[in-house]
Parts: sequence; structure tokens; C-alpha cells
Amino acid sequence: MNPLVPVIADKYRRHFPGKPLLVVSPGRVNLIGEHTDYNEGFVLPGATDKAVVFAVSPRADGLCHLVSHDFEQEFRCELGAFHRSPLRWPDYLQGVVDQFLKAGHRVGGFSCVFGGDIPVGAGMSSSAAIEGGLAFALNVLFGLELDSLTLVKLAQKAENEFVGVRCGIMDQFINIHGREKSVLKLDCRSLEFERFPFEREDLRVVVSDTLVRRELASSEYNVRRGQCEAGVNVLRTHDPSIRSLRDATLDLLREHRAEFDPVVFRRCDYVVRENTRVGDACAALARNDFAVFGGLMNLSHAGLRDDYEVSSAELDALVEAARRVPGVLGSRMMGAGFGGCTISLVEAGAVPEFEARVGRDYEAETGKPPKIHVIRIEAGTHAVDLA
Repeated sequence: MNPLVPVIADKYRRHFPGKPLLVVSPGRVNLIGEHTDYNEGFVLPGATDKAVVFAVSPRADGLCHLVSHDFEQEFRCELGAFHRSPLRWPDYLQGVVDQFLKAGHRVGGFSCVFGGDIPVGAGMSSSAAIEGGLAFALNVLFGLELDSLTLVKLAQKAENEFVGVRCGIMDQFINIHGREKSVLKLDCRSLEFERFPFEREDLRVVVSDTLVRRELASSEYNVRRGQCEAGVNVLRTHDPSIRSLRDATLDLLREHRAEFDPVVFRRCDYVVRENTRVGDACAALARNDFAVFGGLMNLSHAGLRDDYEVSSAELDALVEAARRVPGVLGSRMMGAGFGGCTISLVEAGAVPEFEARVGRDYEAETGKPPKIHVIRIEAGTHAVDLA
């Protein structure tokens, strides 16, 4: 059980009467499949032990009373009278309730205390954990019996429409659908998924935070999307059935390379190769071949650095430092890029040396130590009972 559960439960008791519903809503890592989601491709995320914990109960006065444990702040609003807050964190919660009401789902006022241990800004999707956790809680509290995909879409729309972030569906999807010791290959077009085991006790997933916030990520993200769409337009003149880079092949790209802007070609080449790598990585998991899996992570980073050009000096420094440590099977940047974090697959016995050497080498190169988090693959959003 997440160690914050009793902390949040106790804080609830100090603010509100009655027994709350307790919900654990995880962050996520994406093992491979970066910048493929908005190209209708494939991703391979897992839910993490780092999570946001909620204590929520219904109330009869139509008020939404929100208490942030992490920020030590409170926010109140009338049900349906939502407004963007200068505090920012209430918007992720208001947005969820707003989507429930717009969809015609009958929810009432509620009291909510929440807090988390997901590293903020490190690319582990604390925002999706907030949205998915509250969506799950409202579904239970008000007996709505909505299916999991409906919750995913409500949470995503909250971020798209109320918060104003044009995110894909991966983060909310794995938040709701994650399972302990398994990762999920998600088809971002059809939303079909397949689970693969990720349960080797002698391996650890390690997330290393550059502590560089991703100022360029939003603008460059939009540039990359536009470049991918430009590539699709070239290919569609030869094959009208192509809807996205998901439908492209390397052979088709190479056949028409002369028609591409060179930069656009490199972007498209990366996406097509990365989709193939996700399939190869899943095949490696199915046969328990983590050496091959780690090698595919390394190739993914090379493509993100050289062809998609979304890495940074700090991300490259972390990856290179990680690969110098014996027992590291693979390491790559994770997330939008231009900062944020890396993800590494490390033999359990090598983790102490990883923490020491990567911390030392990164600080020597950049002047600041990274934050290093050893991650477990855990269940998606679920209710818990302190009993």
C-alpha cells in the first residue's frame, strides 16, 4: 500500500466528518514508444508505485471542497460553477467534474483531500493521476457504473478542454487500466491493448530526473506534430489509404525520399522505426529477453536524439552516464523531451552503483545532482481500505 494512504486518511479526518472512500491513482512510465501516440501508433506504458492518494466523500450542499496536501491549500466551488483558478491545481479536478456533468452523469458535491509522491515535472503524468483518480472516485461515490474506457475519455477531455493541454490518451489509459507486474501495448488508433509480463525480480526500472523543466517541449511538440502531418501528406499522394504515419512503411518512405524535406523525412523515419521497435520489444518480453529489450531502449534514444531531435544535453548526459554502469541493460529519454527524465532498465544488484555513479557523473557534467527514483510496476487506479 502506498505510504501516503494513512497520511491522507488522517488529514481527511482533521477536515471532514465520516469515513471517506480511499483511492490510489498511479503515475506512469512509458518503456518504449515515444512520440508515436499522436501518430496513431503504439506505446508500452506501465502504472507505477508512485501515485496520488485521494480521500473523498459525498456532501449534500452541492459544494466541491478540495484540499491539497502537497500545496497546503484549499479550494471551494459550487457544483457546476467552475472557473479557472490561479492556483492551477484545482483545474485538473474541476475539469473532471465539469466533464461528468456535460456528459449527463449525475454527480453531487463532495469533500476531497489528496496528495501524491509522483515526481512533478519528471514526465510521470501526475496530472493524469489526479484526473483518473477523481474520475474513479466519482464513479464509485455516486454509483454511476461507468466502464473504464468512459472514465479514461472523461479524464482526457478534462485535460484537453478545461486545463487546455492537448494531450493524447496514453496517460489516462494506463492510469485506469494498469496492472501489477505487467505493461500494456496500446494501439493509439483503435485503443485495443495487450498485456505483457514485466515481473523479473532481478531487474528494476529507474527514472532519473534531469531537474530541467521542459520549456521548449510544448512549442516543439506542435512543430513535430506538424512535420509528421506534412510527411503523411506526401505519402498520401501515392497511397490515399494512409491516414497517419502508423500506416507508413520504411520501404514507402525510402521510395519517395526525394519528395520530402530532409528534416521531415528524419522525423517520419523515426516514428515508423519506433512503432516497429514497440512490436519488437513486446516480442522480447514474451520470451523474457530483457537484453534485447534494453537494446531497443538504446536504439529508441538514438532516434529521439538524432532524428526526432527532442533530447537535450542533460538527457544525453544521464543516458550516457547510465550506460557506463555495469548491469544497465538499456536507457533512454522518456516523455516529450527537452528536459524531464530518463528511464533505465537496471539489474537489481547494480542499483546502488547506478545511483552513486550516475549522480556523480551527471553532477560533474551539469553542476547539479539528478533525482533518481526506483520504480515498481503496479496496479492502475483502485480503492483501498485501511481496515
